[in-house]
Amino acid sequence: MKLQTEDKLEYNFFPNASGFLQFRVRAPNDAHIALSPAAAEATPMYEVFIGGWGNSKSVIRKNRTKPDVAEAHTPGYLNPDEFRGFWIRWENGNISVGSEGNATPFLNWTDYEQVPIEYVGVCTGWGASGSWIIEEARGGAPRAAPLVGGYGGGYGGGNFAGLCWVAARNGEVPPRAFAGGEDNGEPVYVARANFNGALIPGKLIASHGTCYVPWGGQENPVPEYEVLCDFPGNWVACSGSAVPPNAVTAGQSENGEPLYVGRVVHDGSLTVGKVQPSHGVLYIPYGGNEMGFQDYEILIQ
Repeated sequence: MKLQTEDKLEYNFFPNASGFLQFRVRAPNDAHIALSPAAAEATPMYEVFIGGWGNSKSVIRKNRTKPDVAEAHTPGYLNPDEFRGFWIRWENGNISVGSEGNATPFLNWTDYEQVPIEYVGVCTGWGASGSWIIEEARGGAPRAAPLVGGYGGGYGGGNFAGLCWVAARNGEVPPRAFAGGEDNGEPVYVARANFNGALIPGKLIASHGTCYVPWGGQENPVPEYEVLCDFPGNWVACSGSAVPPNAVTAGQSENGEPLYVGRVVHDGSLTVGKVQPSHGVLYIPYGGNEMGFQDYEILIQ
């Protein structure tokens, strides 16, 4: 879809409930994007301003009020003579904004109000008009096909079938990825990776460019991984080896023992890791180490 916007801060709205927007824009400054539950400015809603303040910075704003909830120094990100590409992702309350060809966002913020986004609007202003090319809403970061049912090796026991794991690498976050935690305001996604003969649940922090899995007393970075997507599960309190029957089995140890997904608050971070019933603990990858906790939350279907 192609659009022309005048030097007029009035949004042109169109439907998009996909959780992802990819577009290119040619403008000297102030490319504004609205994320709204209606085809109009509403409360609540979000706005993303790219190249504002004389093409010097970009922000995320909620409900058209200051202070802005996220801000980045982005000098020269827009150009009046050539199209520049960007993407915006919204999922599980997290909003991230990045440049075309770069999986790492330059703006990122999580809102726990969980506003349902059904429409996107675009406009220009503050002395700028713009030309837009909006890609059809159909997905996000480059990725392999979903692996439904998970690990091909297989084993008995556990609620393992019917899950959607999407292959990714180097910090890529597939559309509708399941966020299970938070670290310094950035979402922590539920991921897993093959490591030393095991398929281990771990955490993905996009800005780090890797998945981390706990193994052998260490936090191990693994650049190629799978991310849990399209998942409607919940977390329940758990302790020791008392794994509930509907817990999500996400992998297996090198000895074939089922591994589950757990999380715990540590050092101000809500961190995802692996539950290993024979050890009676949740292990998380954190600060370079594998850390164990007897009381934790476990992911269930």
